[in-house]
Amino acid sequence: MTPEEAVAFLQSLPASTIKLGLERVEEALEDLGHPERVLPAVHVAGTNGKGSTCAFVARALEVAGRKVGLYTSPHLERFNERMQVNGRPIDDAALGARVLEVLARYRRRDERPFPLTFFELGTLVALWHFAEEKVEVAVLETGLGGRLDATNCCRPLVTAITPISFDHMEWLGHTLEAIAREKAGILKAGVPCVAAVQPPEAMRVIEATASAVNAPLRVAPPVEAEVALSLRGPHQRQNAAVALACLEVLGVPREAALQGLRTARWPGRLEEVEIGGRAVLLDGAHNAAGAQALAAALDALYPGRKVHAVFSVLAEKDLEGMARALFPRCASLHLCPLPSPRSLAPAAYAERARTLCPEVQAYASAREALAGASAAAATSDVVLVAGSLVLVGEVRALAGP
Repeated sequence: MTPEEAVAFLQSLPASTIKLGLERVEEALEDLGHPERVLPAVHVAGTNGKGSTCAFVARALEVAGRKVGLYTSPHLERFNERMQVNGRPIDDAALGARVLEVLARYRRRDERPFPLTFFELGTLVALWHFAEEKVEVAVLETGLGGRLDATNCCRPLVTAITPISFDHMEWLGHTLEAIAREKAGILKAGVPCVAAVQPPEAMRVIEATASAVNAPLRVAPPVEAEVALSLRGPHQRQNAAVALACLEVLGVPREAALQGLRTARWPGRLEEVEIGGRAVLLDGAHNAAGAQALAAALDALYPGRKVHAVFSVLAEKDLEGMARALFPRCASLHLCPLPSPRSLAPAAYAERARTLCPEVQAYASAREALAGASAAAATSDVVLVAGSLVLVGEVRALAGP
């Protein structure tokens, strides 16, 4: 198998397949000689804000002179984005080599069906890559939940839990307590944990878990407005607070930490890009809490301006919660399907959307929906793309390099 074939094999694994549990990953890590044991980690779980928090932490560590690995998911445009060293995504040649090296050491590589999921194999490749690159700290974002997530094999210096809300209920449970229990599963004995301010029912679970495993717990309220952030929106003040507290645990000087907050990049989150000569606002909100945060950010950043939204959603998401939060804020909605078998067809919710927004149109593609939204928008209006990170990535690619 060539490196190119190895990457193609990885990407041929169904991205939507979920098999919670650590047994397969732990078995594979044994084959690899346990790269996770030489990687001091920052491990981040939560419902919303995980990626932004990871981006803040990783950038500040880089400013402080550390060699830092960053592993996140999902990607927007290319798989390579998921694993970065000092802000640079792994290049194609290195990715191919790393996948090949992992497969060469994995005893069950020839079994069909392949035992590992797409996310599990990707996690193994990231850990192997960071170990081979000799990073000083690996910042790891959980994929789903925490307790049974493939990243939970790491050896953290600090764990973090960003705001918890409802998402992935079919896997994590239908109450905030159940979801928090899965997220809090990343806490380790004696390892400090930083938590965002949480709903009371979620916080009780986190506090009980921290007490049970003797993990020192710190709750980080949102940072004040005088702390400058590169990422926009009121919700980022909570993510920045969690990041700052983690950086304090790691001994990062305050000025380096603040510079990290000022200079971190995290594409697709209230990001403005230019497409076809006009500004387009991209945001990865894909659940009810994310849509609420987006609506609040629109009021804070674009007060009084009309919003024309391109919107897509996966079938398993809380469409009703997202719609109630976001659709009334829009002057027009431009619905389109996602390039995914899990996409919810616009026809399935167009009528409901019309009860919340005065102008709703459905299109066959994101490109057509974006054209429709742009045509409906006056020069001073906002063209927004939201509802799914898959959609954000698809539209962001239209902006070019």
